[in-house]
Amino acid sequence: MPTVRAGNVSLNYEQQGSGQPLILIPYLAADHACYAFQVAAYSQHFTCICVDLRGTGESDKPAGAYTTEMLADDVAALMAAIGVQSAHISGLSLGAAVGMWLAAKYPQRVKSLSLHSGWHRTDAYIQTVVQSWQVLAQALNNMHDTIIRGILPWCLTPDLYAQKPDYVAAIADFVRSRPRQPVDAFIQQADAVLSHDIAPRLGAIRAPTQITFGRHDAITSTRFAEPLQQGILGAELHIFEDCSHAPLYENVPAFNETTLAFLKKHSN
Repeated sequence: MPTVRAGNVSLNYEQQGSGQPLILIPYLAADHACYAFQVAAYSQHFTCICVDLRGTGESDKPAGAYTTEMLADDVAALMAAIGVQSAHISGLSLGAAVGMWLAAKYPQRVKSLSLHSGWHRTDAYIQTVVQSWQVLAQALNNMHDTIIRGILPWCLTPDLYAQKPDYVAAIADFVRSRPRQPVDAFIQQADAVLSHDIAPRLGAIRAPTQITFGRHDAITSTRFAEPLQQGILGAELHIFEDCSHAPLYENVPAFNETTLAFLKKHSN
């Protein structure tokens, strides 16, 4: 997989497919492979560029404070380094937060914006949950165990655990198969979640935007739907009724169909 110098960090990425570029931005603690269930469908229509954000996968993990704005600057620098003038931008959770900053600061680089399980400003509830993950990560000193034991239950519905235990086990195996993020890098990345606030800049987003949530999501619940729709002109909203925080795993066919339809609509 190629690695390029993007600003002051080296970023790892993977590219598949053909067509207009589509940049997929991972969620907290994940590397580029987190979109494995989407790339197979997306790459039939788009050139998929999946990136390891600063602090994850095979990308650099420098010390210091991370912010969602900084991570967006990194993605913009990656685009410049690999010669992508503009692209469709898609992200889930932290990836959505980064996507918002990218669209607000670099509007000329964003053809369309897909925001899944996103939020405009971290509130006391998100703060409490994410800080509990930081405590658990430091206690376990193992990010694979932290994700599987402490984070994944927030991302999937109880029904999925009860009805499809083998599938949930397969997701856990997938987590263990990926490069393990150092705990200190996770703490830095989680701090970016804690400090996220793009509310004053939402009006700067001009790209066609799709916003999606899982009906059963507690972390980034539909409490964020109204401020995001009001802040981003013309944004479309879709709710996955049977999902929590990770519809990309909980209902792959519905997630892929809904998101791909939006992307194709704005690829002309």
